Amino acid sequence: MGGRARTPTLTALVCLGLCRGPWNQVQVGALPKPFIWADRSMVTAGSTVTIGCQGSVQADVYHLYKDRGSKPFDTKAPQDSSNKANFSIDSVSSHNAGLFQCAYHTRSKGSSEHSDPLPLVVTGVLNAPSLSAHPGPVVVSGMNVSLSCSSQFTRGMFHLLKEAGADLSRHMESRIYQWRWRAVFLVGPVNTSHGGTYRCYGSHSSYPYVWSHPSDPLHLEVTGVYREPSLSAQPGFLVLSGDNLTLQCHSEAGFDRFALTKDEGLTHPQRLQGQHSPDFPLGHVNYTHGGQYRCYSGHNLSYAWSAPSAPLDILIAGMYEKPSLSAQPGPSVSWGEYMTLQCCSEIHLDTFHLSKEGSLDPPQHLHLQDMPAPFQANFTISPVISDHEGTYRCYGSDSTYPYLLSLPSDPLELLVSGSHPQDYTVENLIRMGVAAVILVVLGILLFQARHSLRRPQDAARR
Repeated sequence: MGGRARTPTLTALVCLGLCRGPWNQVQVGALPKPFIWADRSMVTAGSTVTIGCQGSVQADVYHLYKDRGSKPFDTKAPQDSSNKANFSIDSVSSHNAGLFQCAYHTRSKGSSEHSDPLPLVVTGVLNAPSLSAHPGPVVVSGMNVSLSCSSQFTRGMFHLLKEAGADLSRHMESRIYQWRWRAVFLVGPVNTSHGGTYRCYGSHSSYPYVWSHPSDPLHLEVTGVYREPSLSAQPGFLVLSGDNLTLQCHSEAGFDRFALTKDEGLTHPQRLQGQHSPDFPLGHVNYTHGGQYRCYSGHNLSYAWSAPSAPLDILIAGMYEKPSLSAQPGPSVSWGEYMTLQCCSEIHLDTFHLSKEGSLDPPQHLHLQDMPAPFQANFTISPVISDHEGTYRCYGSDSTYPYLLSLPSDPLELLVSGSHPQDYTVENLIRMGVAAVILVVLGILLFQARHSLRRPQDAARR
């Protein structure tokens, strides 16, 4: 926030009425109005700040004034016969916070008018407030988000600042809410320009330029800016506890940053932890890895992200004893018949899952309602076709922990005998088509034959 230009943040303070009007100015002759600046307009207590004043090459001396004072706060000679002077304040304290102006004096024309006021904010004097986002710091593009700045001690103003974007800085009077002073800043509808790092400060009404320590940073991230990627699991979404698992985020070309989130009930993601690789190795999984995952893609050094991928459920098996799996009337069945696969557990499990080896589809699952032991689920297959043939296993789980499954049952091999009754519809259509073509050809030949017979008869008559 340094340099020769004052930040819009502090200019906004002036617009809020913290500066009550122009000071009395002395103007003798037509001297140029001086220009004042600071290398930093927000200064942490204990640090050093330099305030510069630029006037005329005719100036003999420069004066720095503070808070409507009639006596100079400091006086400096011009630097090397130039048209400017620098005033250094070492180890800044709350007493140095306020509005500064400068003027200069010449032997021939007297004193210049005062410069425009320069607000100098000193931070780090009061206890830091807290900053939070509702519903969360990860926001869908086009939605609104509320940034709440609160403190138990600050009665006055709260100031919300965005890093590298002082144009989004805001200032609001605090109000008491549940024994804390609070100000709520509405941001939105959110677009990519709102993404970034925010902090808030507090100040007392009597000392508007003395600010608190900054709050912890809040990173506001905007999703839904780009098309969603897809998420897959290797070796699969159903793994035994202790197995290695890697989640892969697949996006369009050009993206170099990827984030993985795991849903925790209704809680919104609190941060998209980005990385450059689309692979997320989870290592040897345990019960903590079970859950629903999504991934996002984005660009480096940006707070803008894609829409989330479709959710991927990761199921961790091996948490309970294995159930048993049987087939009724038996594991060998004729094509078109009905059969039932029964998954049974001796321990209390209220949800059962049936998976087929090699299938990319998620397991079928059935939830039981207040059934006595033994706990059993019946998966009906009707009518059986050749696609149902294969190796099956079943698992049990407790609905309280839906992503944690039992050990798999022993495998059950399902055999389908017989074949699909032949469907002659297509063959009949082909035969009918061929017959129609033959009839057309015969008709053409008959017409040509009759036409050729008439020509000699017509010639004889003539």
